[in-house]
Amino acid sequence: MMKKLLSLIFAFSLLTGISPASAATPQAYDEAADAQAVVNKALADAKKTDKKVLVIFGANWCKDCLELDKSMHGKNEPLLASKFITVKVNVGQFDKNKELVDLYGNPTKKGIPAAVLLRPDNTVLYASKGGELSNARKMSEQGVYDFFDEITALYR
Repeated sequence: MMKKLLSLIFAFSLLTGISPASAATPQAYDEAADAQAVVNKALADAKKTDKKVLVIFGANWCKDCLELDKSMHGKNEPLLASKFITVKVNVGQFDKNKELVDLYGNPTKKGIPAAVLLRPDNTVLYASKGGELSNARKMSEQGVYDFFDEITALYR
Protein backbone atom coordinates (compact mmCIF):
# COMPACT_ATOMS: atom_id res chain seq x y z
CA MET A 1 0.00 0.00 0.00
CA MET A 2 2.76 2.46 0.97
CA LYS A 3 4.74 1.63 -2.15
CA LYS A 4 1.67 2.33 -4.30
CA LEU A 5 1.08 5.67 -2.55
CA LEU A 6 4.69 6.72 -3.09
CA SER A 7 4.42 5.74 -6.75
CA LEU A 8 1.30 7.89 -7.13
CA ILE A 9 2.99 10.87 -5.46
CA PHE A 10 6.02 10.48 -7.72
CA ALA A 11 3.79 10.25 -10.83
CA PHE A 12 1.85 13.33 -9.74
CA SER A 13 5.06 15.29 -9.26
CA LEU A 14 6.28 14.30 -12.73
CA LEU A 15 2.99 15.28 -14.37
CA THR A 16 2.61 18.62 -12.58
CA GLY A 17 6.25 19.63 -12.23
CA ILE A 18 5.69 20.14 -8.52
CA SER A 19 7.89 18.16 -6.22
CA PRO A 20 6.27 16.96 -3.00
CA ALA A 21 8.93 18.87 -1.02
CA SER A 22 8.38 22.18 -2.82
CA ALA A 23 4.61 21.89 -2.57
CA ALA A 24 4.86 21.97 1.23
CA THR A 25 7.54 24.66 1.44
CA PRO A 26 6.12 28.11 2.19
CA GLN A 27 7.40 30.82 -0.09
CA ALA A 28 8.82 34.12 1.15
CA TYR A 29 6.78 36.10 -1.39
CA ASP A 30 3.13 35.09 -1.74
CA GLU A 31 2.62 34.90 -5.48
CA ALA A 32 -1.18 34.69 -5.15
CA ALA A 33 -1.62 37.62 -2.76
CA ASP A 34 -3.57 40.74 -3.66
CA ALA A 35 -0.62 43.02 -2.95
CA GLN A 36 -2.64 46.25 -2.97
CA ALA A 37 -5.11 44.81 -0.45
CA VAL A 38 -2.25 43.62 1.78
CA VAL A 39 -0.60 47.06 1.69
CA ASN A 40 -3.95 48.76 2.39
CA LYS A 41 -4.50 46.52 5.43
CA ALA A 42 -0.98 47.25 6.67
CA LEU A 43 -1.60 51.01 6.30
CA ALA A 44 -4.85 50.71 8.27
CA ASP A 45 -3.08 48.69 10.98
CA ALA A 46 -0.25 51.24 11.06
CA LYS A 47 -2.72 54.03 11.82
CA LYS A 48 -3.96 52.07 14.84
CA THR A 49 -0.49 51.13 16.15
CA ASP A 50 1.50 54.27 15.35
CA LYS A 51 3.97 52.31 13.23
CA LYS A 52 5.26 52.77 9.73
CA VAL A 53 4.78 50.30 6.89
CA LEU A 54 7.83 48.65 5.40
CA VAL A 55 7.14 47.24 1.94
CA ILE A 56 9.71 44.78 0.62
CA PHE A 57 9.52 44.08 -3.11
CA GLY A 58 11.05 40.79 -4.19
CA ALA A 59 10.55 37.39 -5.77
CA ASN A 60 10.96 33.75 -4.82
CA TRP A 61 13.51 33.10 -7.60
CA CYS A 62 15.80 35.88 -6.29
CA LYS A 63 18.54 34.60 -3.98
CA ASP A 64 19.13 38.08 -2.52
CA CYS A 65 15.40 38.40 -1.80
CA LEU A 66 15.36 35.06 0.00
CA GLU A 67 18.49 35.97 1.94
CA LEU A 68 16.96 39.30 2.98
CA ASP A 69 13.82 37.48 4.09
CA LYS A 70 15.95 35.11 6.16
CA SER A 71 17.91 38.04 7.64
CA MET A 72 14.71 39.82 8.62
CA HIS A 73 14.05 37.08 11.16
CA GLY A 74 16.14 36.20 14.19
CA LYS A 75 18.10 39.19 15.47
CA ASN A 76 16.34 41.63 13.14
CA GLU A 77 12.78 40.57 13.85
CA PRO A 78 12.33 42.51 17.13
CA LEU A 79 13.63 45.74 15.56
CA LEU A 80 11.35 45.39 12.57
CA ALA A 81 8.31 44.38 14.61
CA SER A 82 8.74 47.27 17.05
CA LYS A 83 8.90 49.92 14.32
CA PHE A 84 7.19 48.57 11.23
CA ILE A 85 4.37 46.56 9.83
CA THR A 86 6.23 44.63 7.17
CA VAL A 87 4.64 43.60 3.88
CA LYS A 88 6.34 41.54 1.19
CA VAL A 89 5.22 42.09 -2.40
CA ASN A 90 6.00 39.61 -5.16
CA VAL A 91 7.26 41.23 -8.37
CA GLY A 92 7.60 37.96 -10.28
CA GLN A 93 9.93 38.49 -13.24
CA PHE A 94 9.36 42.26 -12.83
CA ASP A 95 5.92 41.67 -14.38
CA LYS A 96 3.76 41.42 -11.24
CA ASN A 97 2.33 44.23 -9.11
CA LYS A 98 3.82 46.83 -11.46
CA GLU A 99 1.15 49.39 -10.49
CA LEU A 100 2.29 49.21 -6.87
CA VAL A 101 5.96 49.40 -7.85
CA ASP A 102 5.21 52.46 -10.00
CA LEU A 103 3.10 54.06 -7.26
CA TYR A 104 6.18 54.15 -5.04
CA GLY A 105 8.54 55.51 -7.70
CA ASN A 106 9.86 52.22 -9.11
CA PRO A 107 12.24 51.23 -6.29
CA THR A 108 12.99 47.99 -8.15
CA LYS A 109 14.61 49.76 -11.11
CA LYS A 110 18.14 48.91 -9.95
CA GLY A 111 17.33 45.50 -8.55
CA ILE A 112 15.50 43.52 -5.94
CA PRO A 113 14.93 43.21 -3.13
CA ALA A 114 13.81 46.79 -2.75
CA ALA A 115 12.32 48.53 0.27
CA VAL A 116 9.83 51.36 0.67
CA LEU A 117 9.01 52.94 4.02
CA LEU A 118 5.56 54.50 4.30
CA ARG A 119 3.72 56.66 6.79
CA PRO A 120 0.27 55.33 7.68
CA ASP A 121 -1.19 57.91 5.23
CA ASN A 122 0.74 56.17 2.38
CA THR A 123 3.34 58.94 2.10
CA VAL A 124 6.74 57.62 1.03
CA LEU A 125 9.45 58.36 3.60
CA TYR A 126 12.15 56.27 1.96
CA ALA A 127 12.62 54.14 -1.14
CA SER A 128 15.72 52.12 -1.98
CA LYS A 129 16.04 53.40 -5.53
CA GLY A 130 19.76 52.69 -5.80
CA GLY A 131 19.63 48.92 -5.37
CA GLU A 132 20.76 49.21 -1.74
CA LEU A 133 19.44 45.76 -0.85
CA SER A 134 20.14 44.00 -4.14
CA ASN A 135 23.28 42.45 -2.65
CA ALA A 136 21.58 41.13 0.49
CA ARG A 137 23.53 37.86 0.23
CA LYS A 138 26.71 39.81 0.96
CA MET A 139 25.27 42.10 3.63
CA SER A 140 25.18 39.58 6.49
CA GLU A 141 22.50 39.59 9.15
CA GLN A 142 24.33 42.44 10.94
CA GLY A 143 24.47 44.46 7.70
CA VAL A 144 20.73 44.06 7.20
CA TYR A 145 20.17 45.03 10.84
CA ASP A 146 22.33 48.15 10.40
CA PHE A 147 20.46 49.12 7.23
CA PHE A 148 17.04 48.98 8.89
CA ASP A 149 18.36 50.52 12.12
CA GLU A 150 19.62 53.50 10.13
CA ILE A 151 16.29 53.92 8.38
CA THR A 152 14.56 53.72 11.75
CA ALA A 153 16.77 56.50 13.14
CA LEU A 154 16.27 58.75 10.12
CA TYR A 155 12.48 58.42 9.89
CA ARG A 156 11.09 58.41 13.41
